[in-house]
Amino acid sequence: MKLILAPMEGLADYWVRQALTASARYDWCVSEFVRVSGEVLPPRVFYRWCPELRHGARTLAGTPVHLQLLGSDPACVADNAARAVELGAPAIDLNFGCPAKTVNRHRGGAVLLDEPELVHAVTAAVRAAVPAAVPVSVKMRLGNADDGRALDNAVAVQDAGAAWLTVHGRTKRQGYRPPAYWDRIGDIRRAVALPVIANGEIWTREDARRCQRESGCDDLMLGRGAVADPLLCREVRGGPAAGWDEVLAVLCRFADAIVDTGTDAQLCGRVKQWLSYSRRRWPEAGPLLESVKRETRLAPLTAALYRAAGTQPA
Repeated sequence: MKLILAPMEGLADYWVRQALTASARYDWCVSEFVRVSGEVLPPRVFYRWCPELRHGARTLAGTPVHLQLLGSDPACVADNAARAVELGAPAIDLNFGCPAKTVNRHRGGAVLLDEPELVHAVTAAVRAAVPAAVPVSVKMRLGNADDGRALDNAVAVQDAGAAWLTVHGRTKRQGYRPPAYWDRIGDIRRAVALPVIANGEIWTREDARRCQRESGCDDLMLGRGAVADPLLCREVRGGPAAGWDEVLAVLCRFADAIVDTGTDAQLCGRVKQWLSYSRRRWPEAGPLLESVKRETRLAPLTAALYRAAGTQPA
């Protein structure tokens, strides 16, 4: 069983990837998407979205980081994929699943699932542009407005030479509303020969097992559930469930790590965002978030985390 940390725009940035991969063993993680259109981007853009490229494309814990690209022009995406590989990307993932309206309006992400021929063209162009030893993978949803072309897209990806396919078990229109349709991922898995990774609505170990049963997929990609419970990956692998003290320890390390990486208001927002996700699994997170929700300085907020944990900064 492989467990992968999902790309999550606006959530799983460099610092979150460091925190989560230091807390549990992922087989690899995927960067937030690098959006490409019209030109080959300069190295600084790739480094901004995937700083790990400067360090062997691995997190500090040693987890490989694959670089994700989003775009609809086959030649442009291919040229940028080649540039990313030159900069050290060990694998290229293609985003055909983003549901964001701002992205979709500019013909990117999940709207491309209405055009399996274009999905094939982009994937094939990237496959041809990078060395054979560099895997090219695809992440997609079941569809745009509906899932009527799910199998067409999966076959297009396979025929274009993708190494594997990750499927989020909802359409763009369904957004993030429960449930995720893991059984439909199973339909895709049976229709193609390439490996399929299941994604969507995996919040607990029980969710992971049920997803595997319904989809028939051994391998899983963990997204928001991995933020709500930073030790979920460990538990899915058969390890012990996390305690609130362990979750607080992860949050404390995260707050310490992000000092001076933005304004205090921005950094407090990041910590509060994580606490908000934590409420999904941990009732203790609610009162803690309430107690710091008006805090705009990182140092006092971090101190509140340490007090809740009953520990002191190192």
